[in-house]
Amino acid sequence: MRVDFYQLAGAPVDEVVASIAAKVVEGGERLLVVMAEEGALARLDRLLWDQGETDFLAHGIAGEGEDARQPILLSTTPDPANGARNLLVADGEWREAALTFDRAFYLFDEANLSEARQAWKLLSGRDGVERNYWAREDGRWTRKA
Repeated sequence: MRVDFYQLAGAPVDEVVASIAAKVVEGGERLLVVMAEEGALARLDRLLWDQGETDFLAHGIAGEGEDARQPILLSTTPDPANGARNLLVADGEWREAALTFDRAFYLFDEANLSEARQAWKLLSGRDGVERNYWAREDGRWTRKA
């Protein structure tokens, strides 16, 4: 399983989520996006629908019906009701359930830096876990570790 750590460093979380979600869906896979705060999920919901006339990202919010059909499911829990094998932790709060997916994207900012470091260390040396650390440089994501 692969875990990609993304240090936001000022990049808007909603835009990063939309970018990663688009790439996952373009690859023919499903994504579960987890945020503990329902208000943040509602903002993300609006952003994903407002990507433009031809660029919207089809998705749903967990529990609102048709969860299993959603290519992107927004949820407050890491329960992949849409069958996703990719998890995006968008609120900086690491969840051990991420390790049950094939791939996890973990977004964090300065407020969650300590928790991100702890998660990085906890995953060190775990069998079958590949870690990658990405940071923004000149507007592009650069792999740092």
